[in-house]
Amino acid sequence: MKTEKKLENQNKVRWSTFLKDVFICSLGAYGGPEAHYGVFTDQMVIKKKYLTEEELVELIALTGILPGPSSTQTIVAIGYKMGGPLLAFLTMLVWALPVLAVMTLLSFLSQFLGSMNIAQDGLRYIGPMAVGFIIVAAYRIGRKVVKDKITLGLLLFGAITTYFIREAWIFPLVLIMGGVVSIVTSKEKNLWNRVKLNPPWVYLSTFGIFAIGSIFLAFIWDNRIFHLFESFYRYGYLVIGGGQVVVPLMYSELVEVNQYMTNQEFLTGFGLVQGLPGPMFSFSAYAGGMAARGGSAFTQVLGAIVGGIAIFLPGLLLIYFIYPIWENLKKIKGIKVSLKGITAVAGGLITIAAVILMQNSGFVIDNMIVMLLTVVLLFTKKIPAPLIVVSVIATGFVI
Repeated sequence: MKTEKKLENQNKVRWSTFLKDVFICSLGAYGGPEAHYGVFTDQMVIKKKYLTEEELVELIALTGILPGPSSTQTIVAIGYKMGGPLLAFLTMLVWALPVLAVMTLLSFLSQFLGSMNIAQDGLRYIGPMAVGFIIVAAYRIGRKVVKDKITLGLLLFGAITTYFIREAWIFPLVLIMGGVVSIVTSKEKNLWNRVKLNPPWVYLSTFGIFAIGSIFLAFIWDNRIFHLFESFYRYGYLVIGGGQVVVPLMYSELVEVNQYMTNQEFLTGFGLVQGLPGPMFSFSAYAGGMAARGGSAFTQVLGAIVGGIAIFLPGLLLIYFIYPIWENLKKIKGIKVSLKGITAVAGGLITIAAVILMQNSGFVIDNMIVMLLTVVLLFTKKIPAPLIVVSVIATGFVI
């Protein structure tokens, strides 16, 4: 009876209308997951009533637990609710494809400026501005995840550990440790209560095949594109929380370890994505394109496409696997408890990322001023993020 009613509600919605509303959400989605949820509430809950506010909050909780881009997974889950796997996939394309295309073009920015004999010094303030965005994200996430002494300790643990150990493997390790500590110190009882599940294993199997297969191919075949797919796919399944959380992981591997791009180039891309609507994970198209430089334009575009697909793919497969069993899965207390520790550690990663990125940008007076002004403007919320980005770029070229 409940299933019939659900299908009846789905059939009432025209896919073209729903996808138009998804596109409207993508055009207004600035500032990361927290801001995106406000757009979803306004468009999907209040205006169109595709789901209730309670259902949206539950989906946010689900995607907060899962690795991957949380706001993207949330809107994909709404698409799944309204029309099944195919509409969920189309939702993903409408939500992410426009900004991925723009970030792919922006990966050619340094070459374009060079061909026009325009000095890249004009972009020098984008880095400090990007640090300002990360500081605000760290504050907001920290305020949300630090609930007691244990979560505060985990935040500091994540920050201090990743400051001194700048290796790719440390990030998933400290996140897992945060979840374990949260479970061990929990006073809740019956954490792993049994629930009846009938999951679609094909999606989890596909997720595993891509994860293991990409590692194997990258190991036996010294090809930049294969290495990029493995790296970005790994970012997609190791990161919980959204675009800001993936920054320290990407920066450590792409800039410090492999030196695919400079600190300035990385921060330029991350700063530019702040001025664009849509998912923060679209930064992967810019980073993938920059990492694939050195060959033809086709190779660079291919690197951007691979980066964009690889980072979103794990989250998409996981939401396809989890959403059909979500009603029963959310009854398991242990999953919610572990999330407290994981998100606390993630807050530490973001906090220390701001410190490291500012160190590399240089603690000179004009950089500090740009960073502080960005933080103040973001907290006052009187100037939209895109306008801040445009103003900073203009200032760099004028001064």
